[in-house]
Amino acid sequence: MSTSMKTSMKTFMHTLITTKLGLDTLPVRLGAGIIFTAHGAQKLFGWFGGYGLEGTAGWMESIGLAPGTLMAAAAGSAEFFGGLLLIAGLLVRPTAFVLAMTMLVAIITVHVQNGLFMSNNGYEFALALLAISVGLAVRGAGSMSIDNLIQKKLSNS
Repeated sequence: MSTSMKTSMKTFMHTLITTKLGLDTLPVRLGAGIIFTAHGAQKLFGWFGGYGLEGTAGWMESIGLAPGTLMAAAAGSAEFFGGLLLIAGLLVRPTAFVLAMTMLVAIITVHVQNGLFMSNNGYEFALALLAISVGLAVRGAGSMSIDNLIQKKLSNS
């Protein structure tokens, strides 16, 4: 691999994993990561009282998100694997961006017509997850993260 290609790859990786130091993101990442992982597991595997991929796909088709299987797999994968990445503190900025877009779609297509409150299937919970995701996309993973370890290694090489 040429020197310029190595430099480009290093710059690209640094951009993806750049994080500001601090412990403030750790509880946010862990809490949101657990919630996203569980919701994704409901959609993909039917765990925790979910409907699994087939049931979620049918529901998504019924509200106009087609093809249902693709949409269910995309949303479920973003939540499940994105949640795991948040917990690990790996690729947090791009992961949080994808999760923010997932929550924006959920708010617009499912919840906004029901108003704010969860008691009416409103968008308050999705809005909270959207805000958390945007914050992590801007802030990064923080000190106790794999992103920080990679960032240090890239800085030393």
